[in-house]
Amino acid sequence: MRITLDPGSPEPLSEQLSAAIAGRIRRGSLAPGTRLPTVRALAGDLELAPNTVAKAYRALEDQGLIVGRGRRGTFVTDRLPKRPTDRELRLGDAADAFVRRGRQLGFGDDDIRRALSRTLRGRPSS
Repeated sequence: MRITLDPGSPEPLSEQLSAAIAGRIRRGSLAPGTRLPTVRALAGDLELAPNTVAKAYRALEDQGLIVGRGRRGTFVTDRLPKRPTDRELRLGDAADAFVRRGRQLGFGDDDIRRALSRTLRGRPSS
């Protein structure tokens, strides 16, 4: 797999790698069911640390673009996940901002979830 990364970029190499592979999957140049190189093989080809490639693969798996099948390898998923709408992306951005602000104020995930649940139920927070 021929991929060019920019070590001078402020974007981490793992994110550059996952974006490059995601782009190929979305364009169809990596077809459904295509077996990806092993973490070690791709790390060797790109002269990266194996952990960098593993992190990129985890991100792609989280996005639903690839699936690990144990000893058989890692493959492009048979069906691409639905792309979120602009509206869904804006809601996600608002949720991210809410979580960041909650953490900035010293609250943990459970506190943040409770605050959101109270708001959704229409009860004022105490």
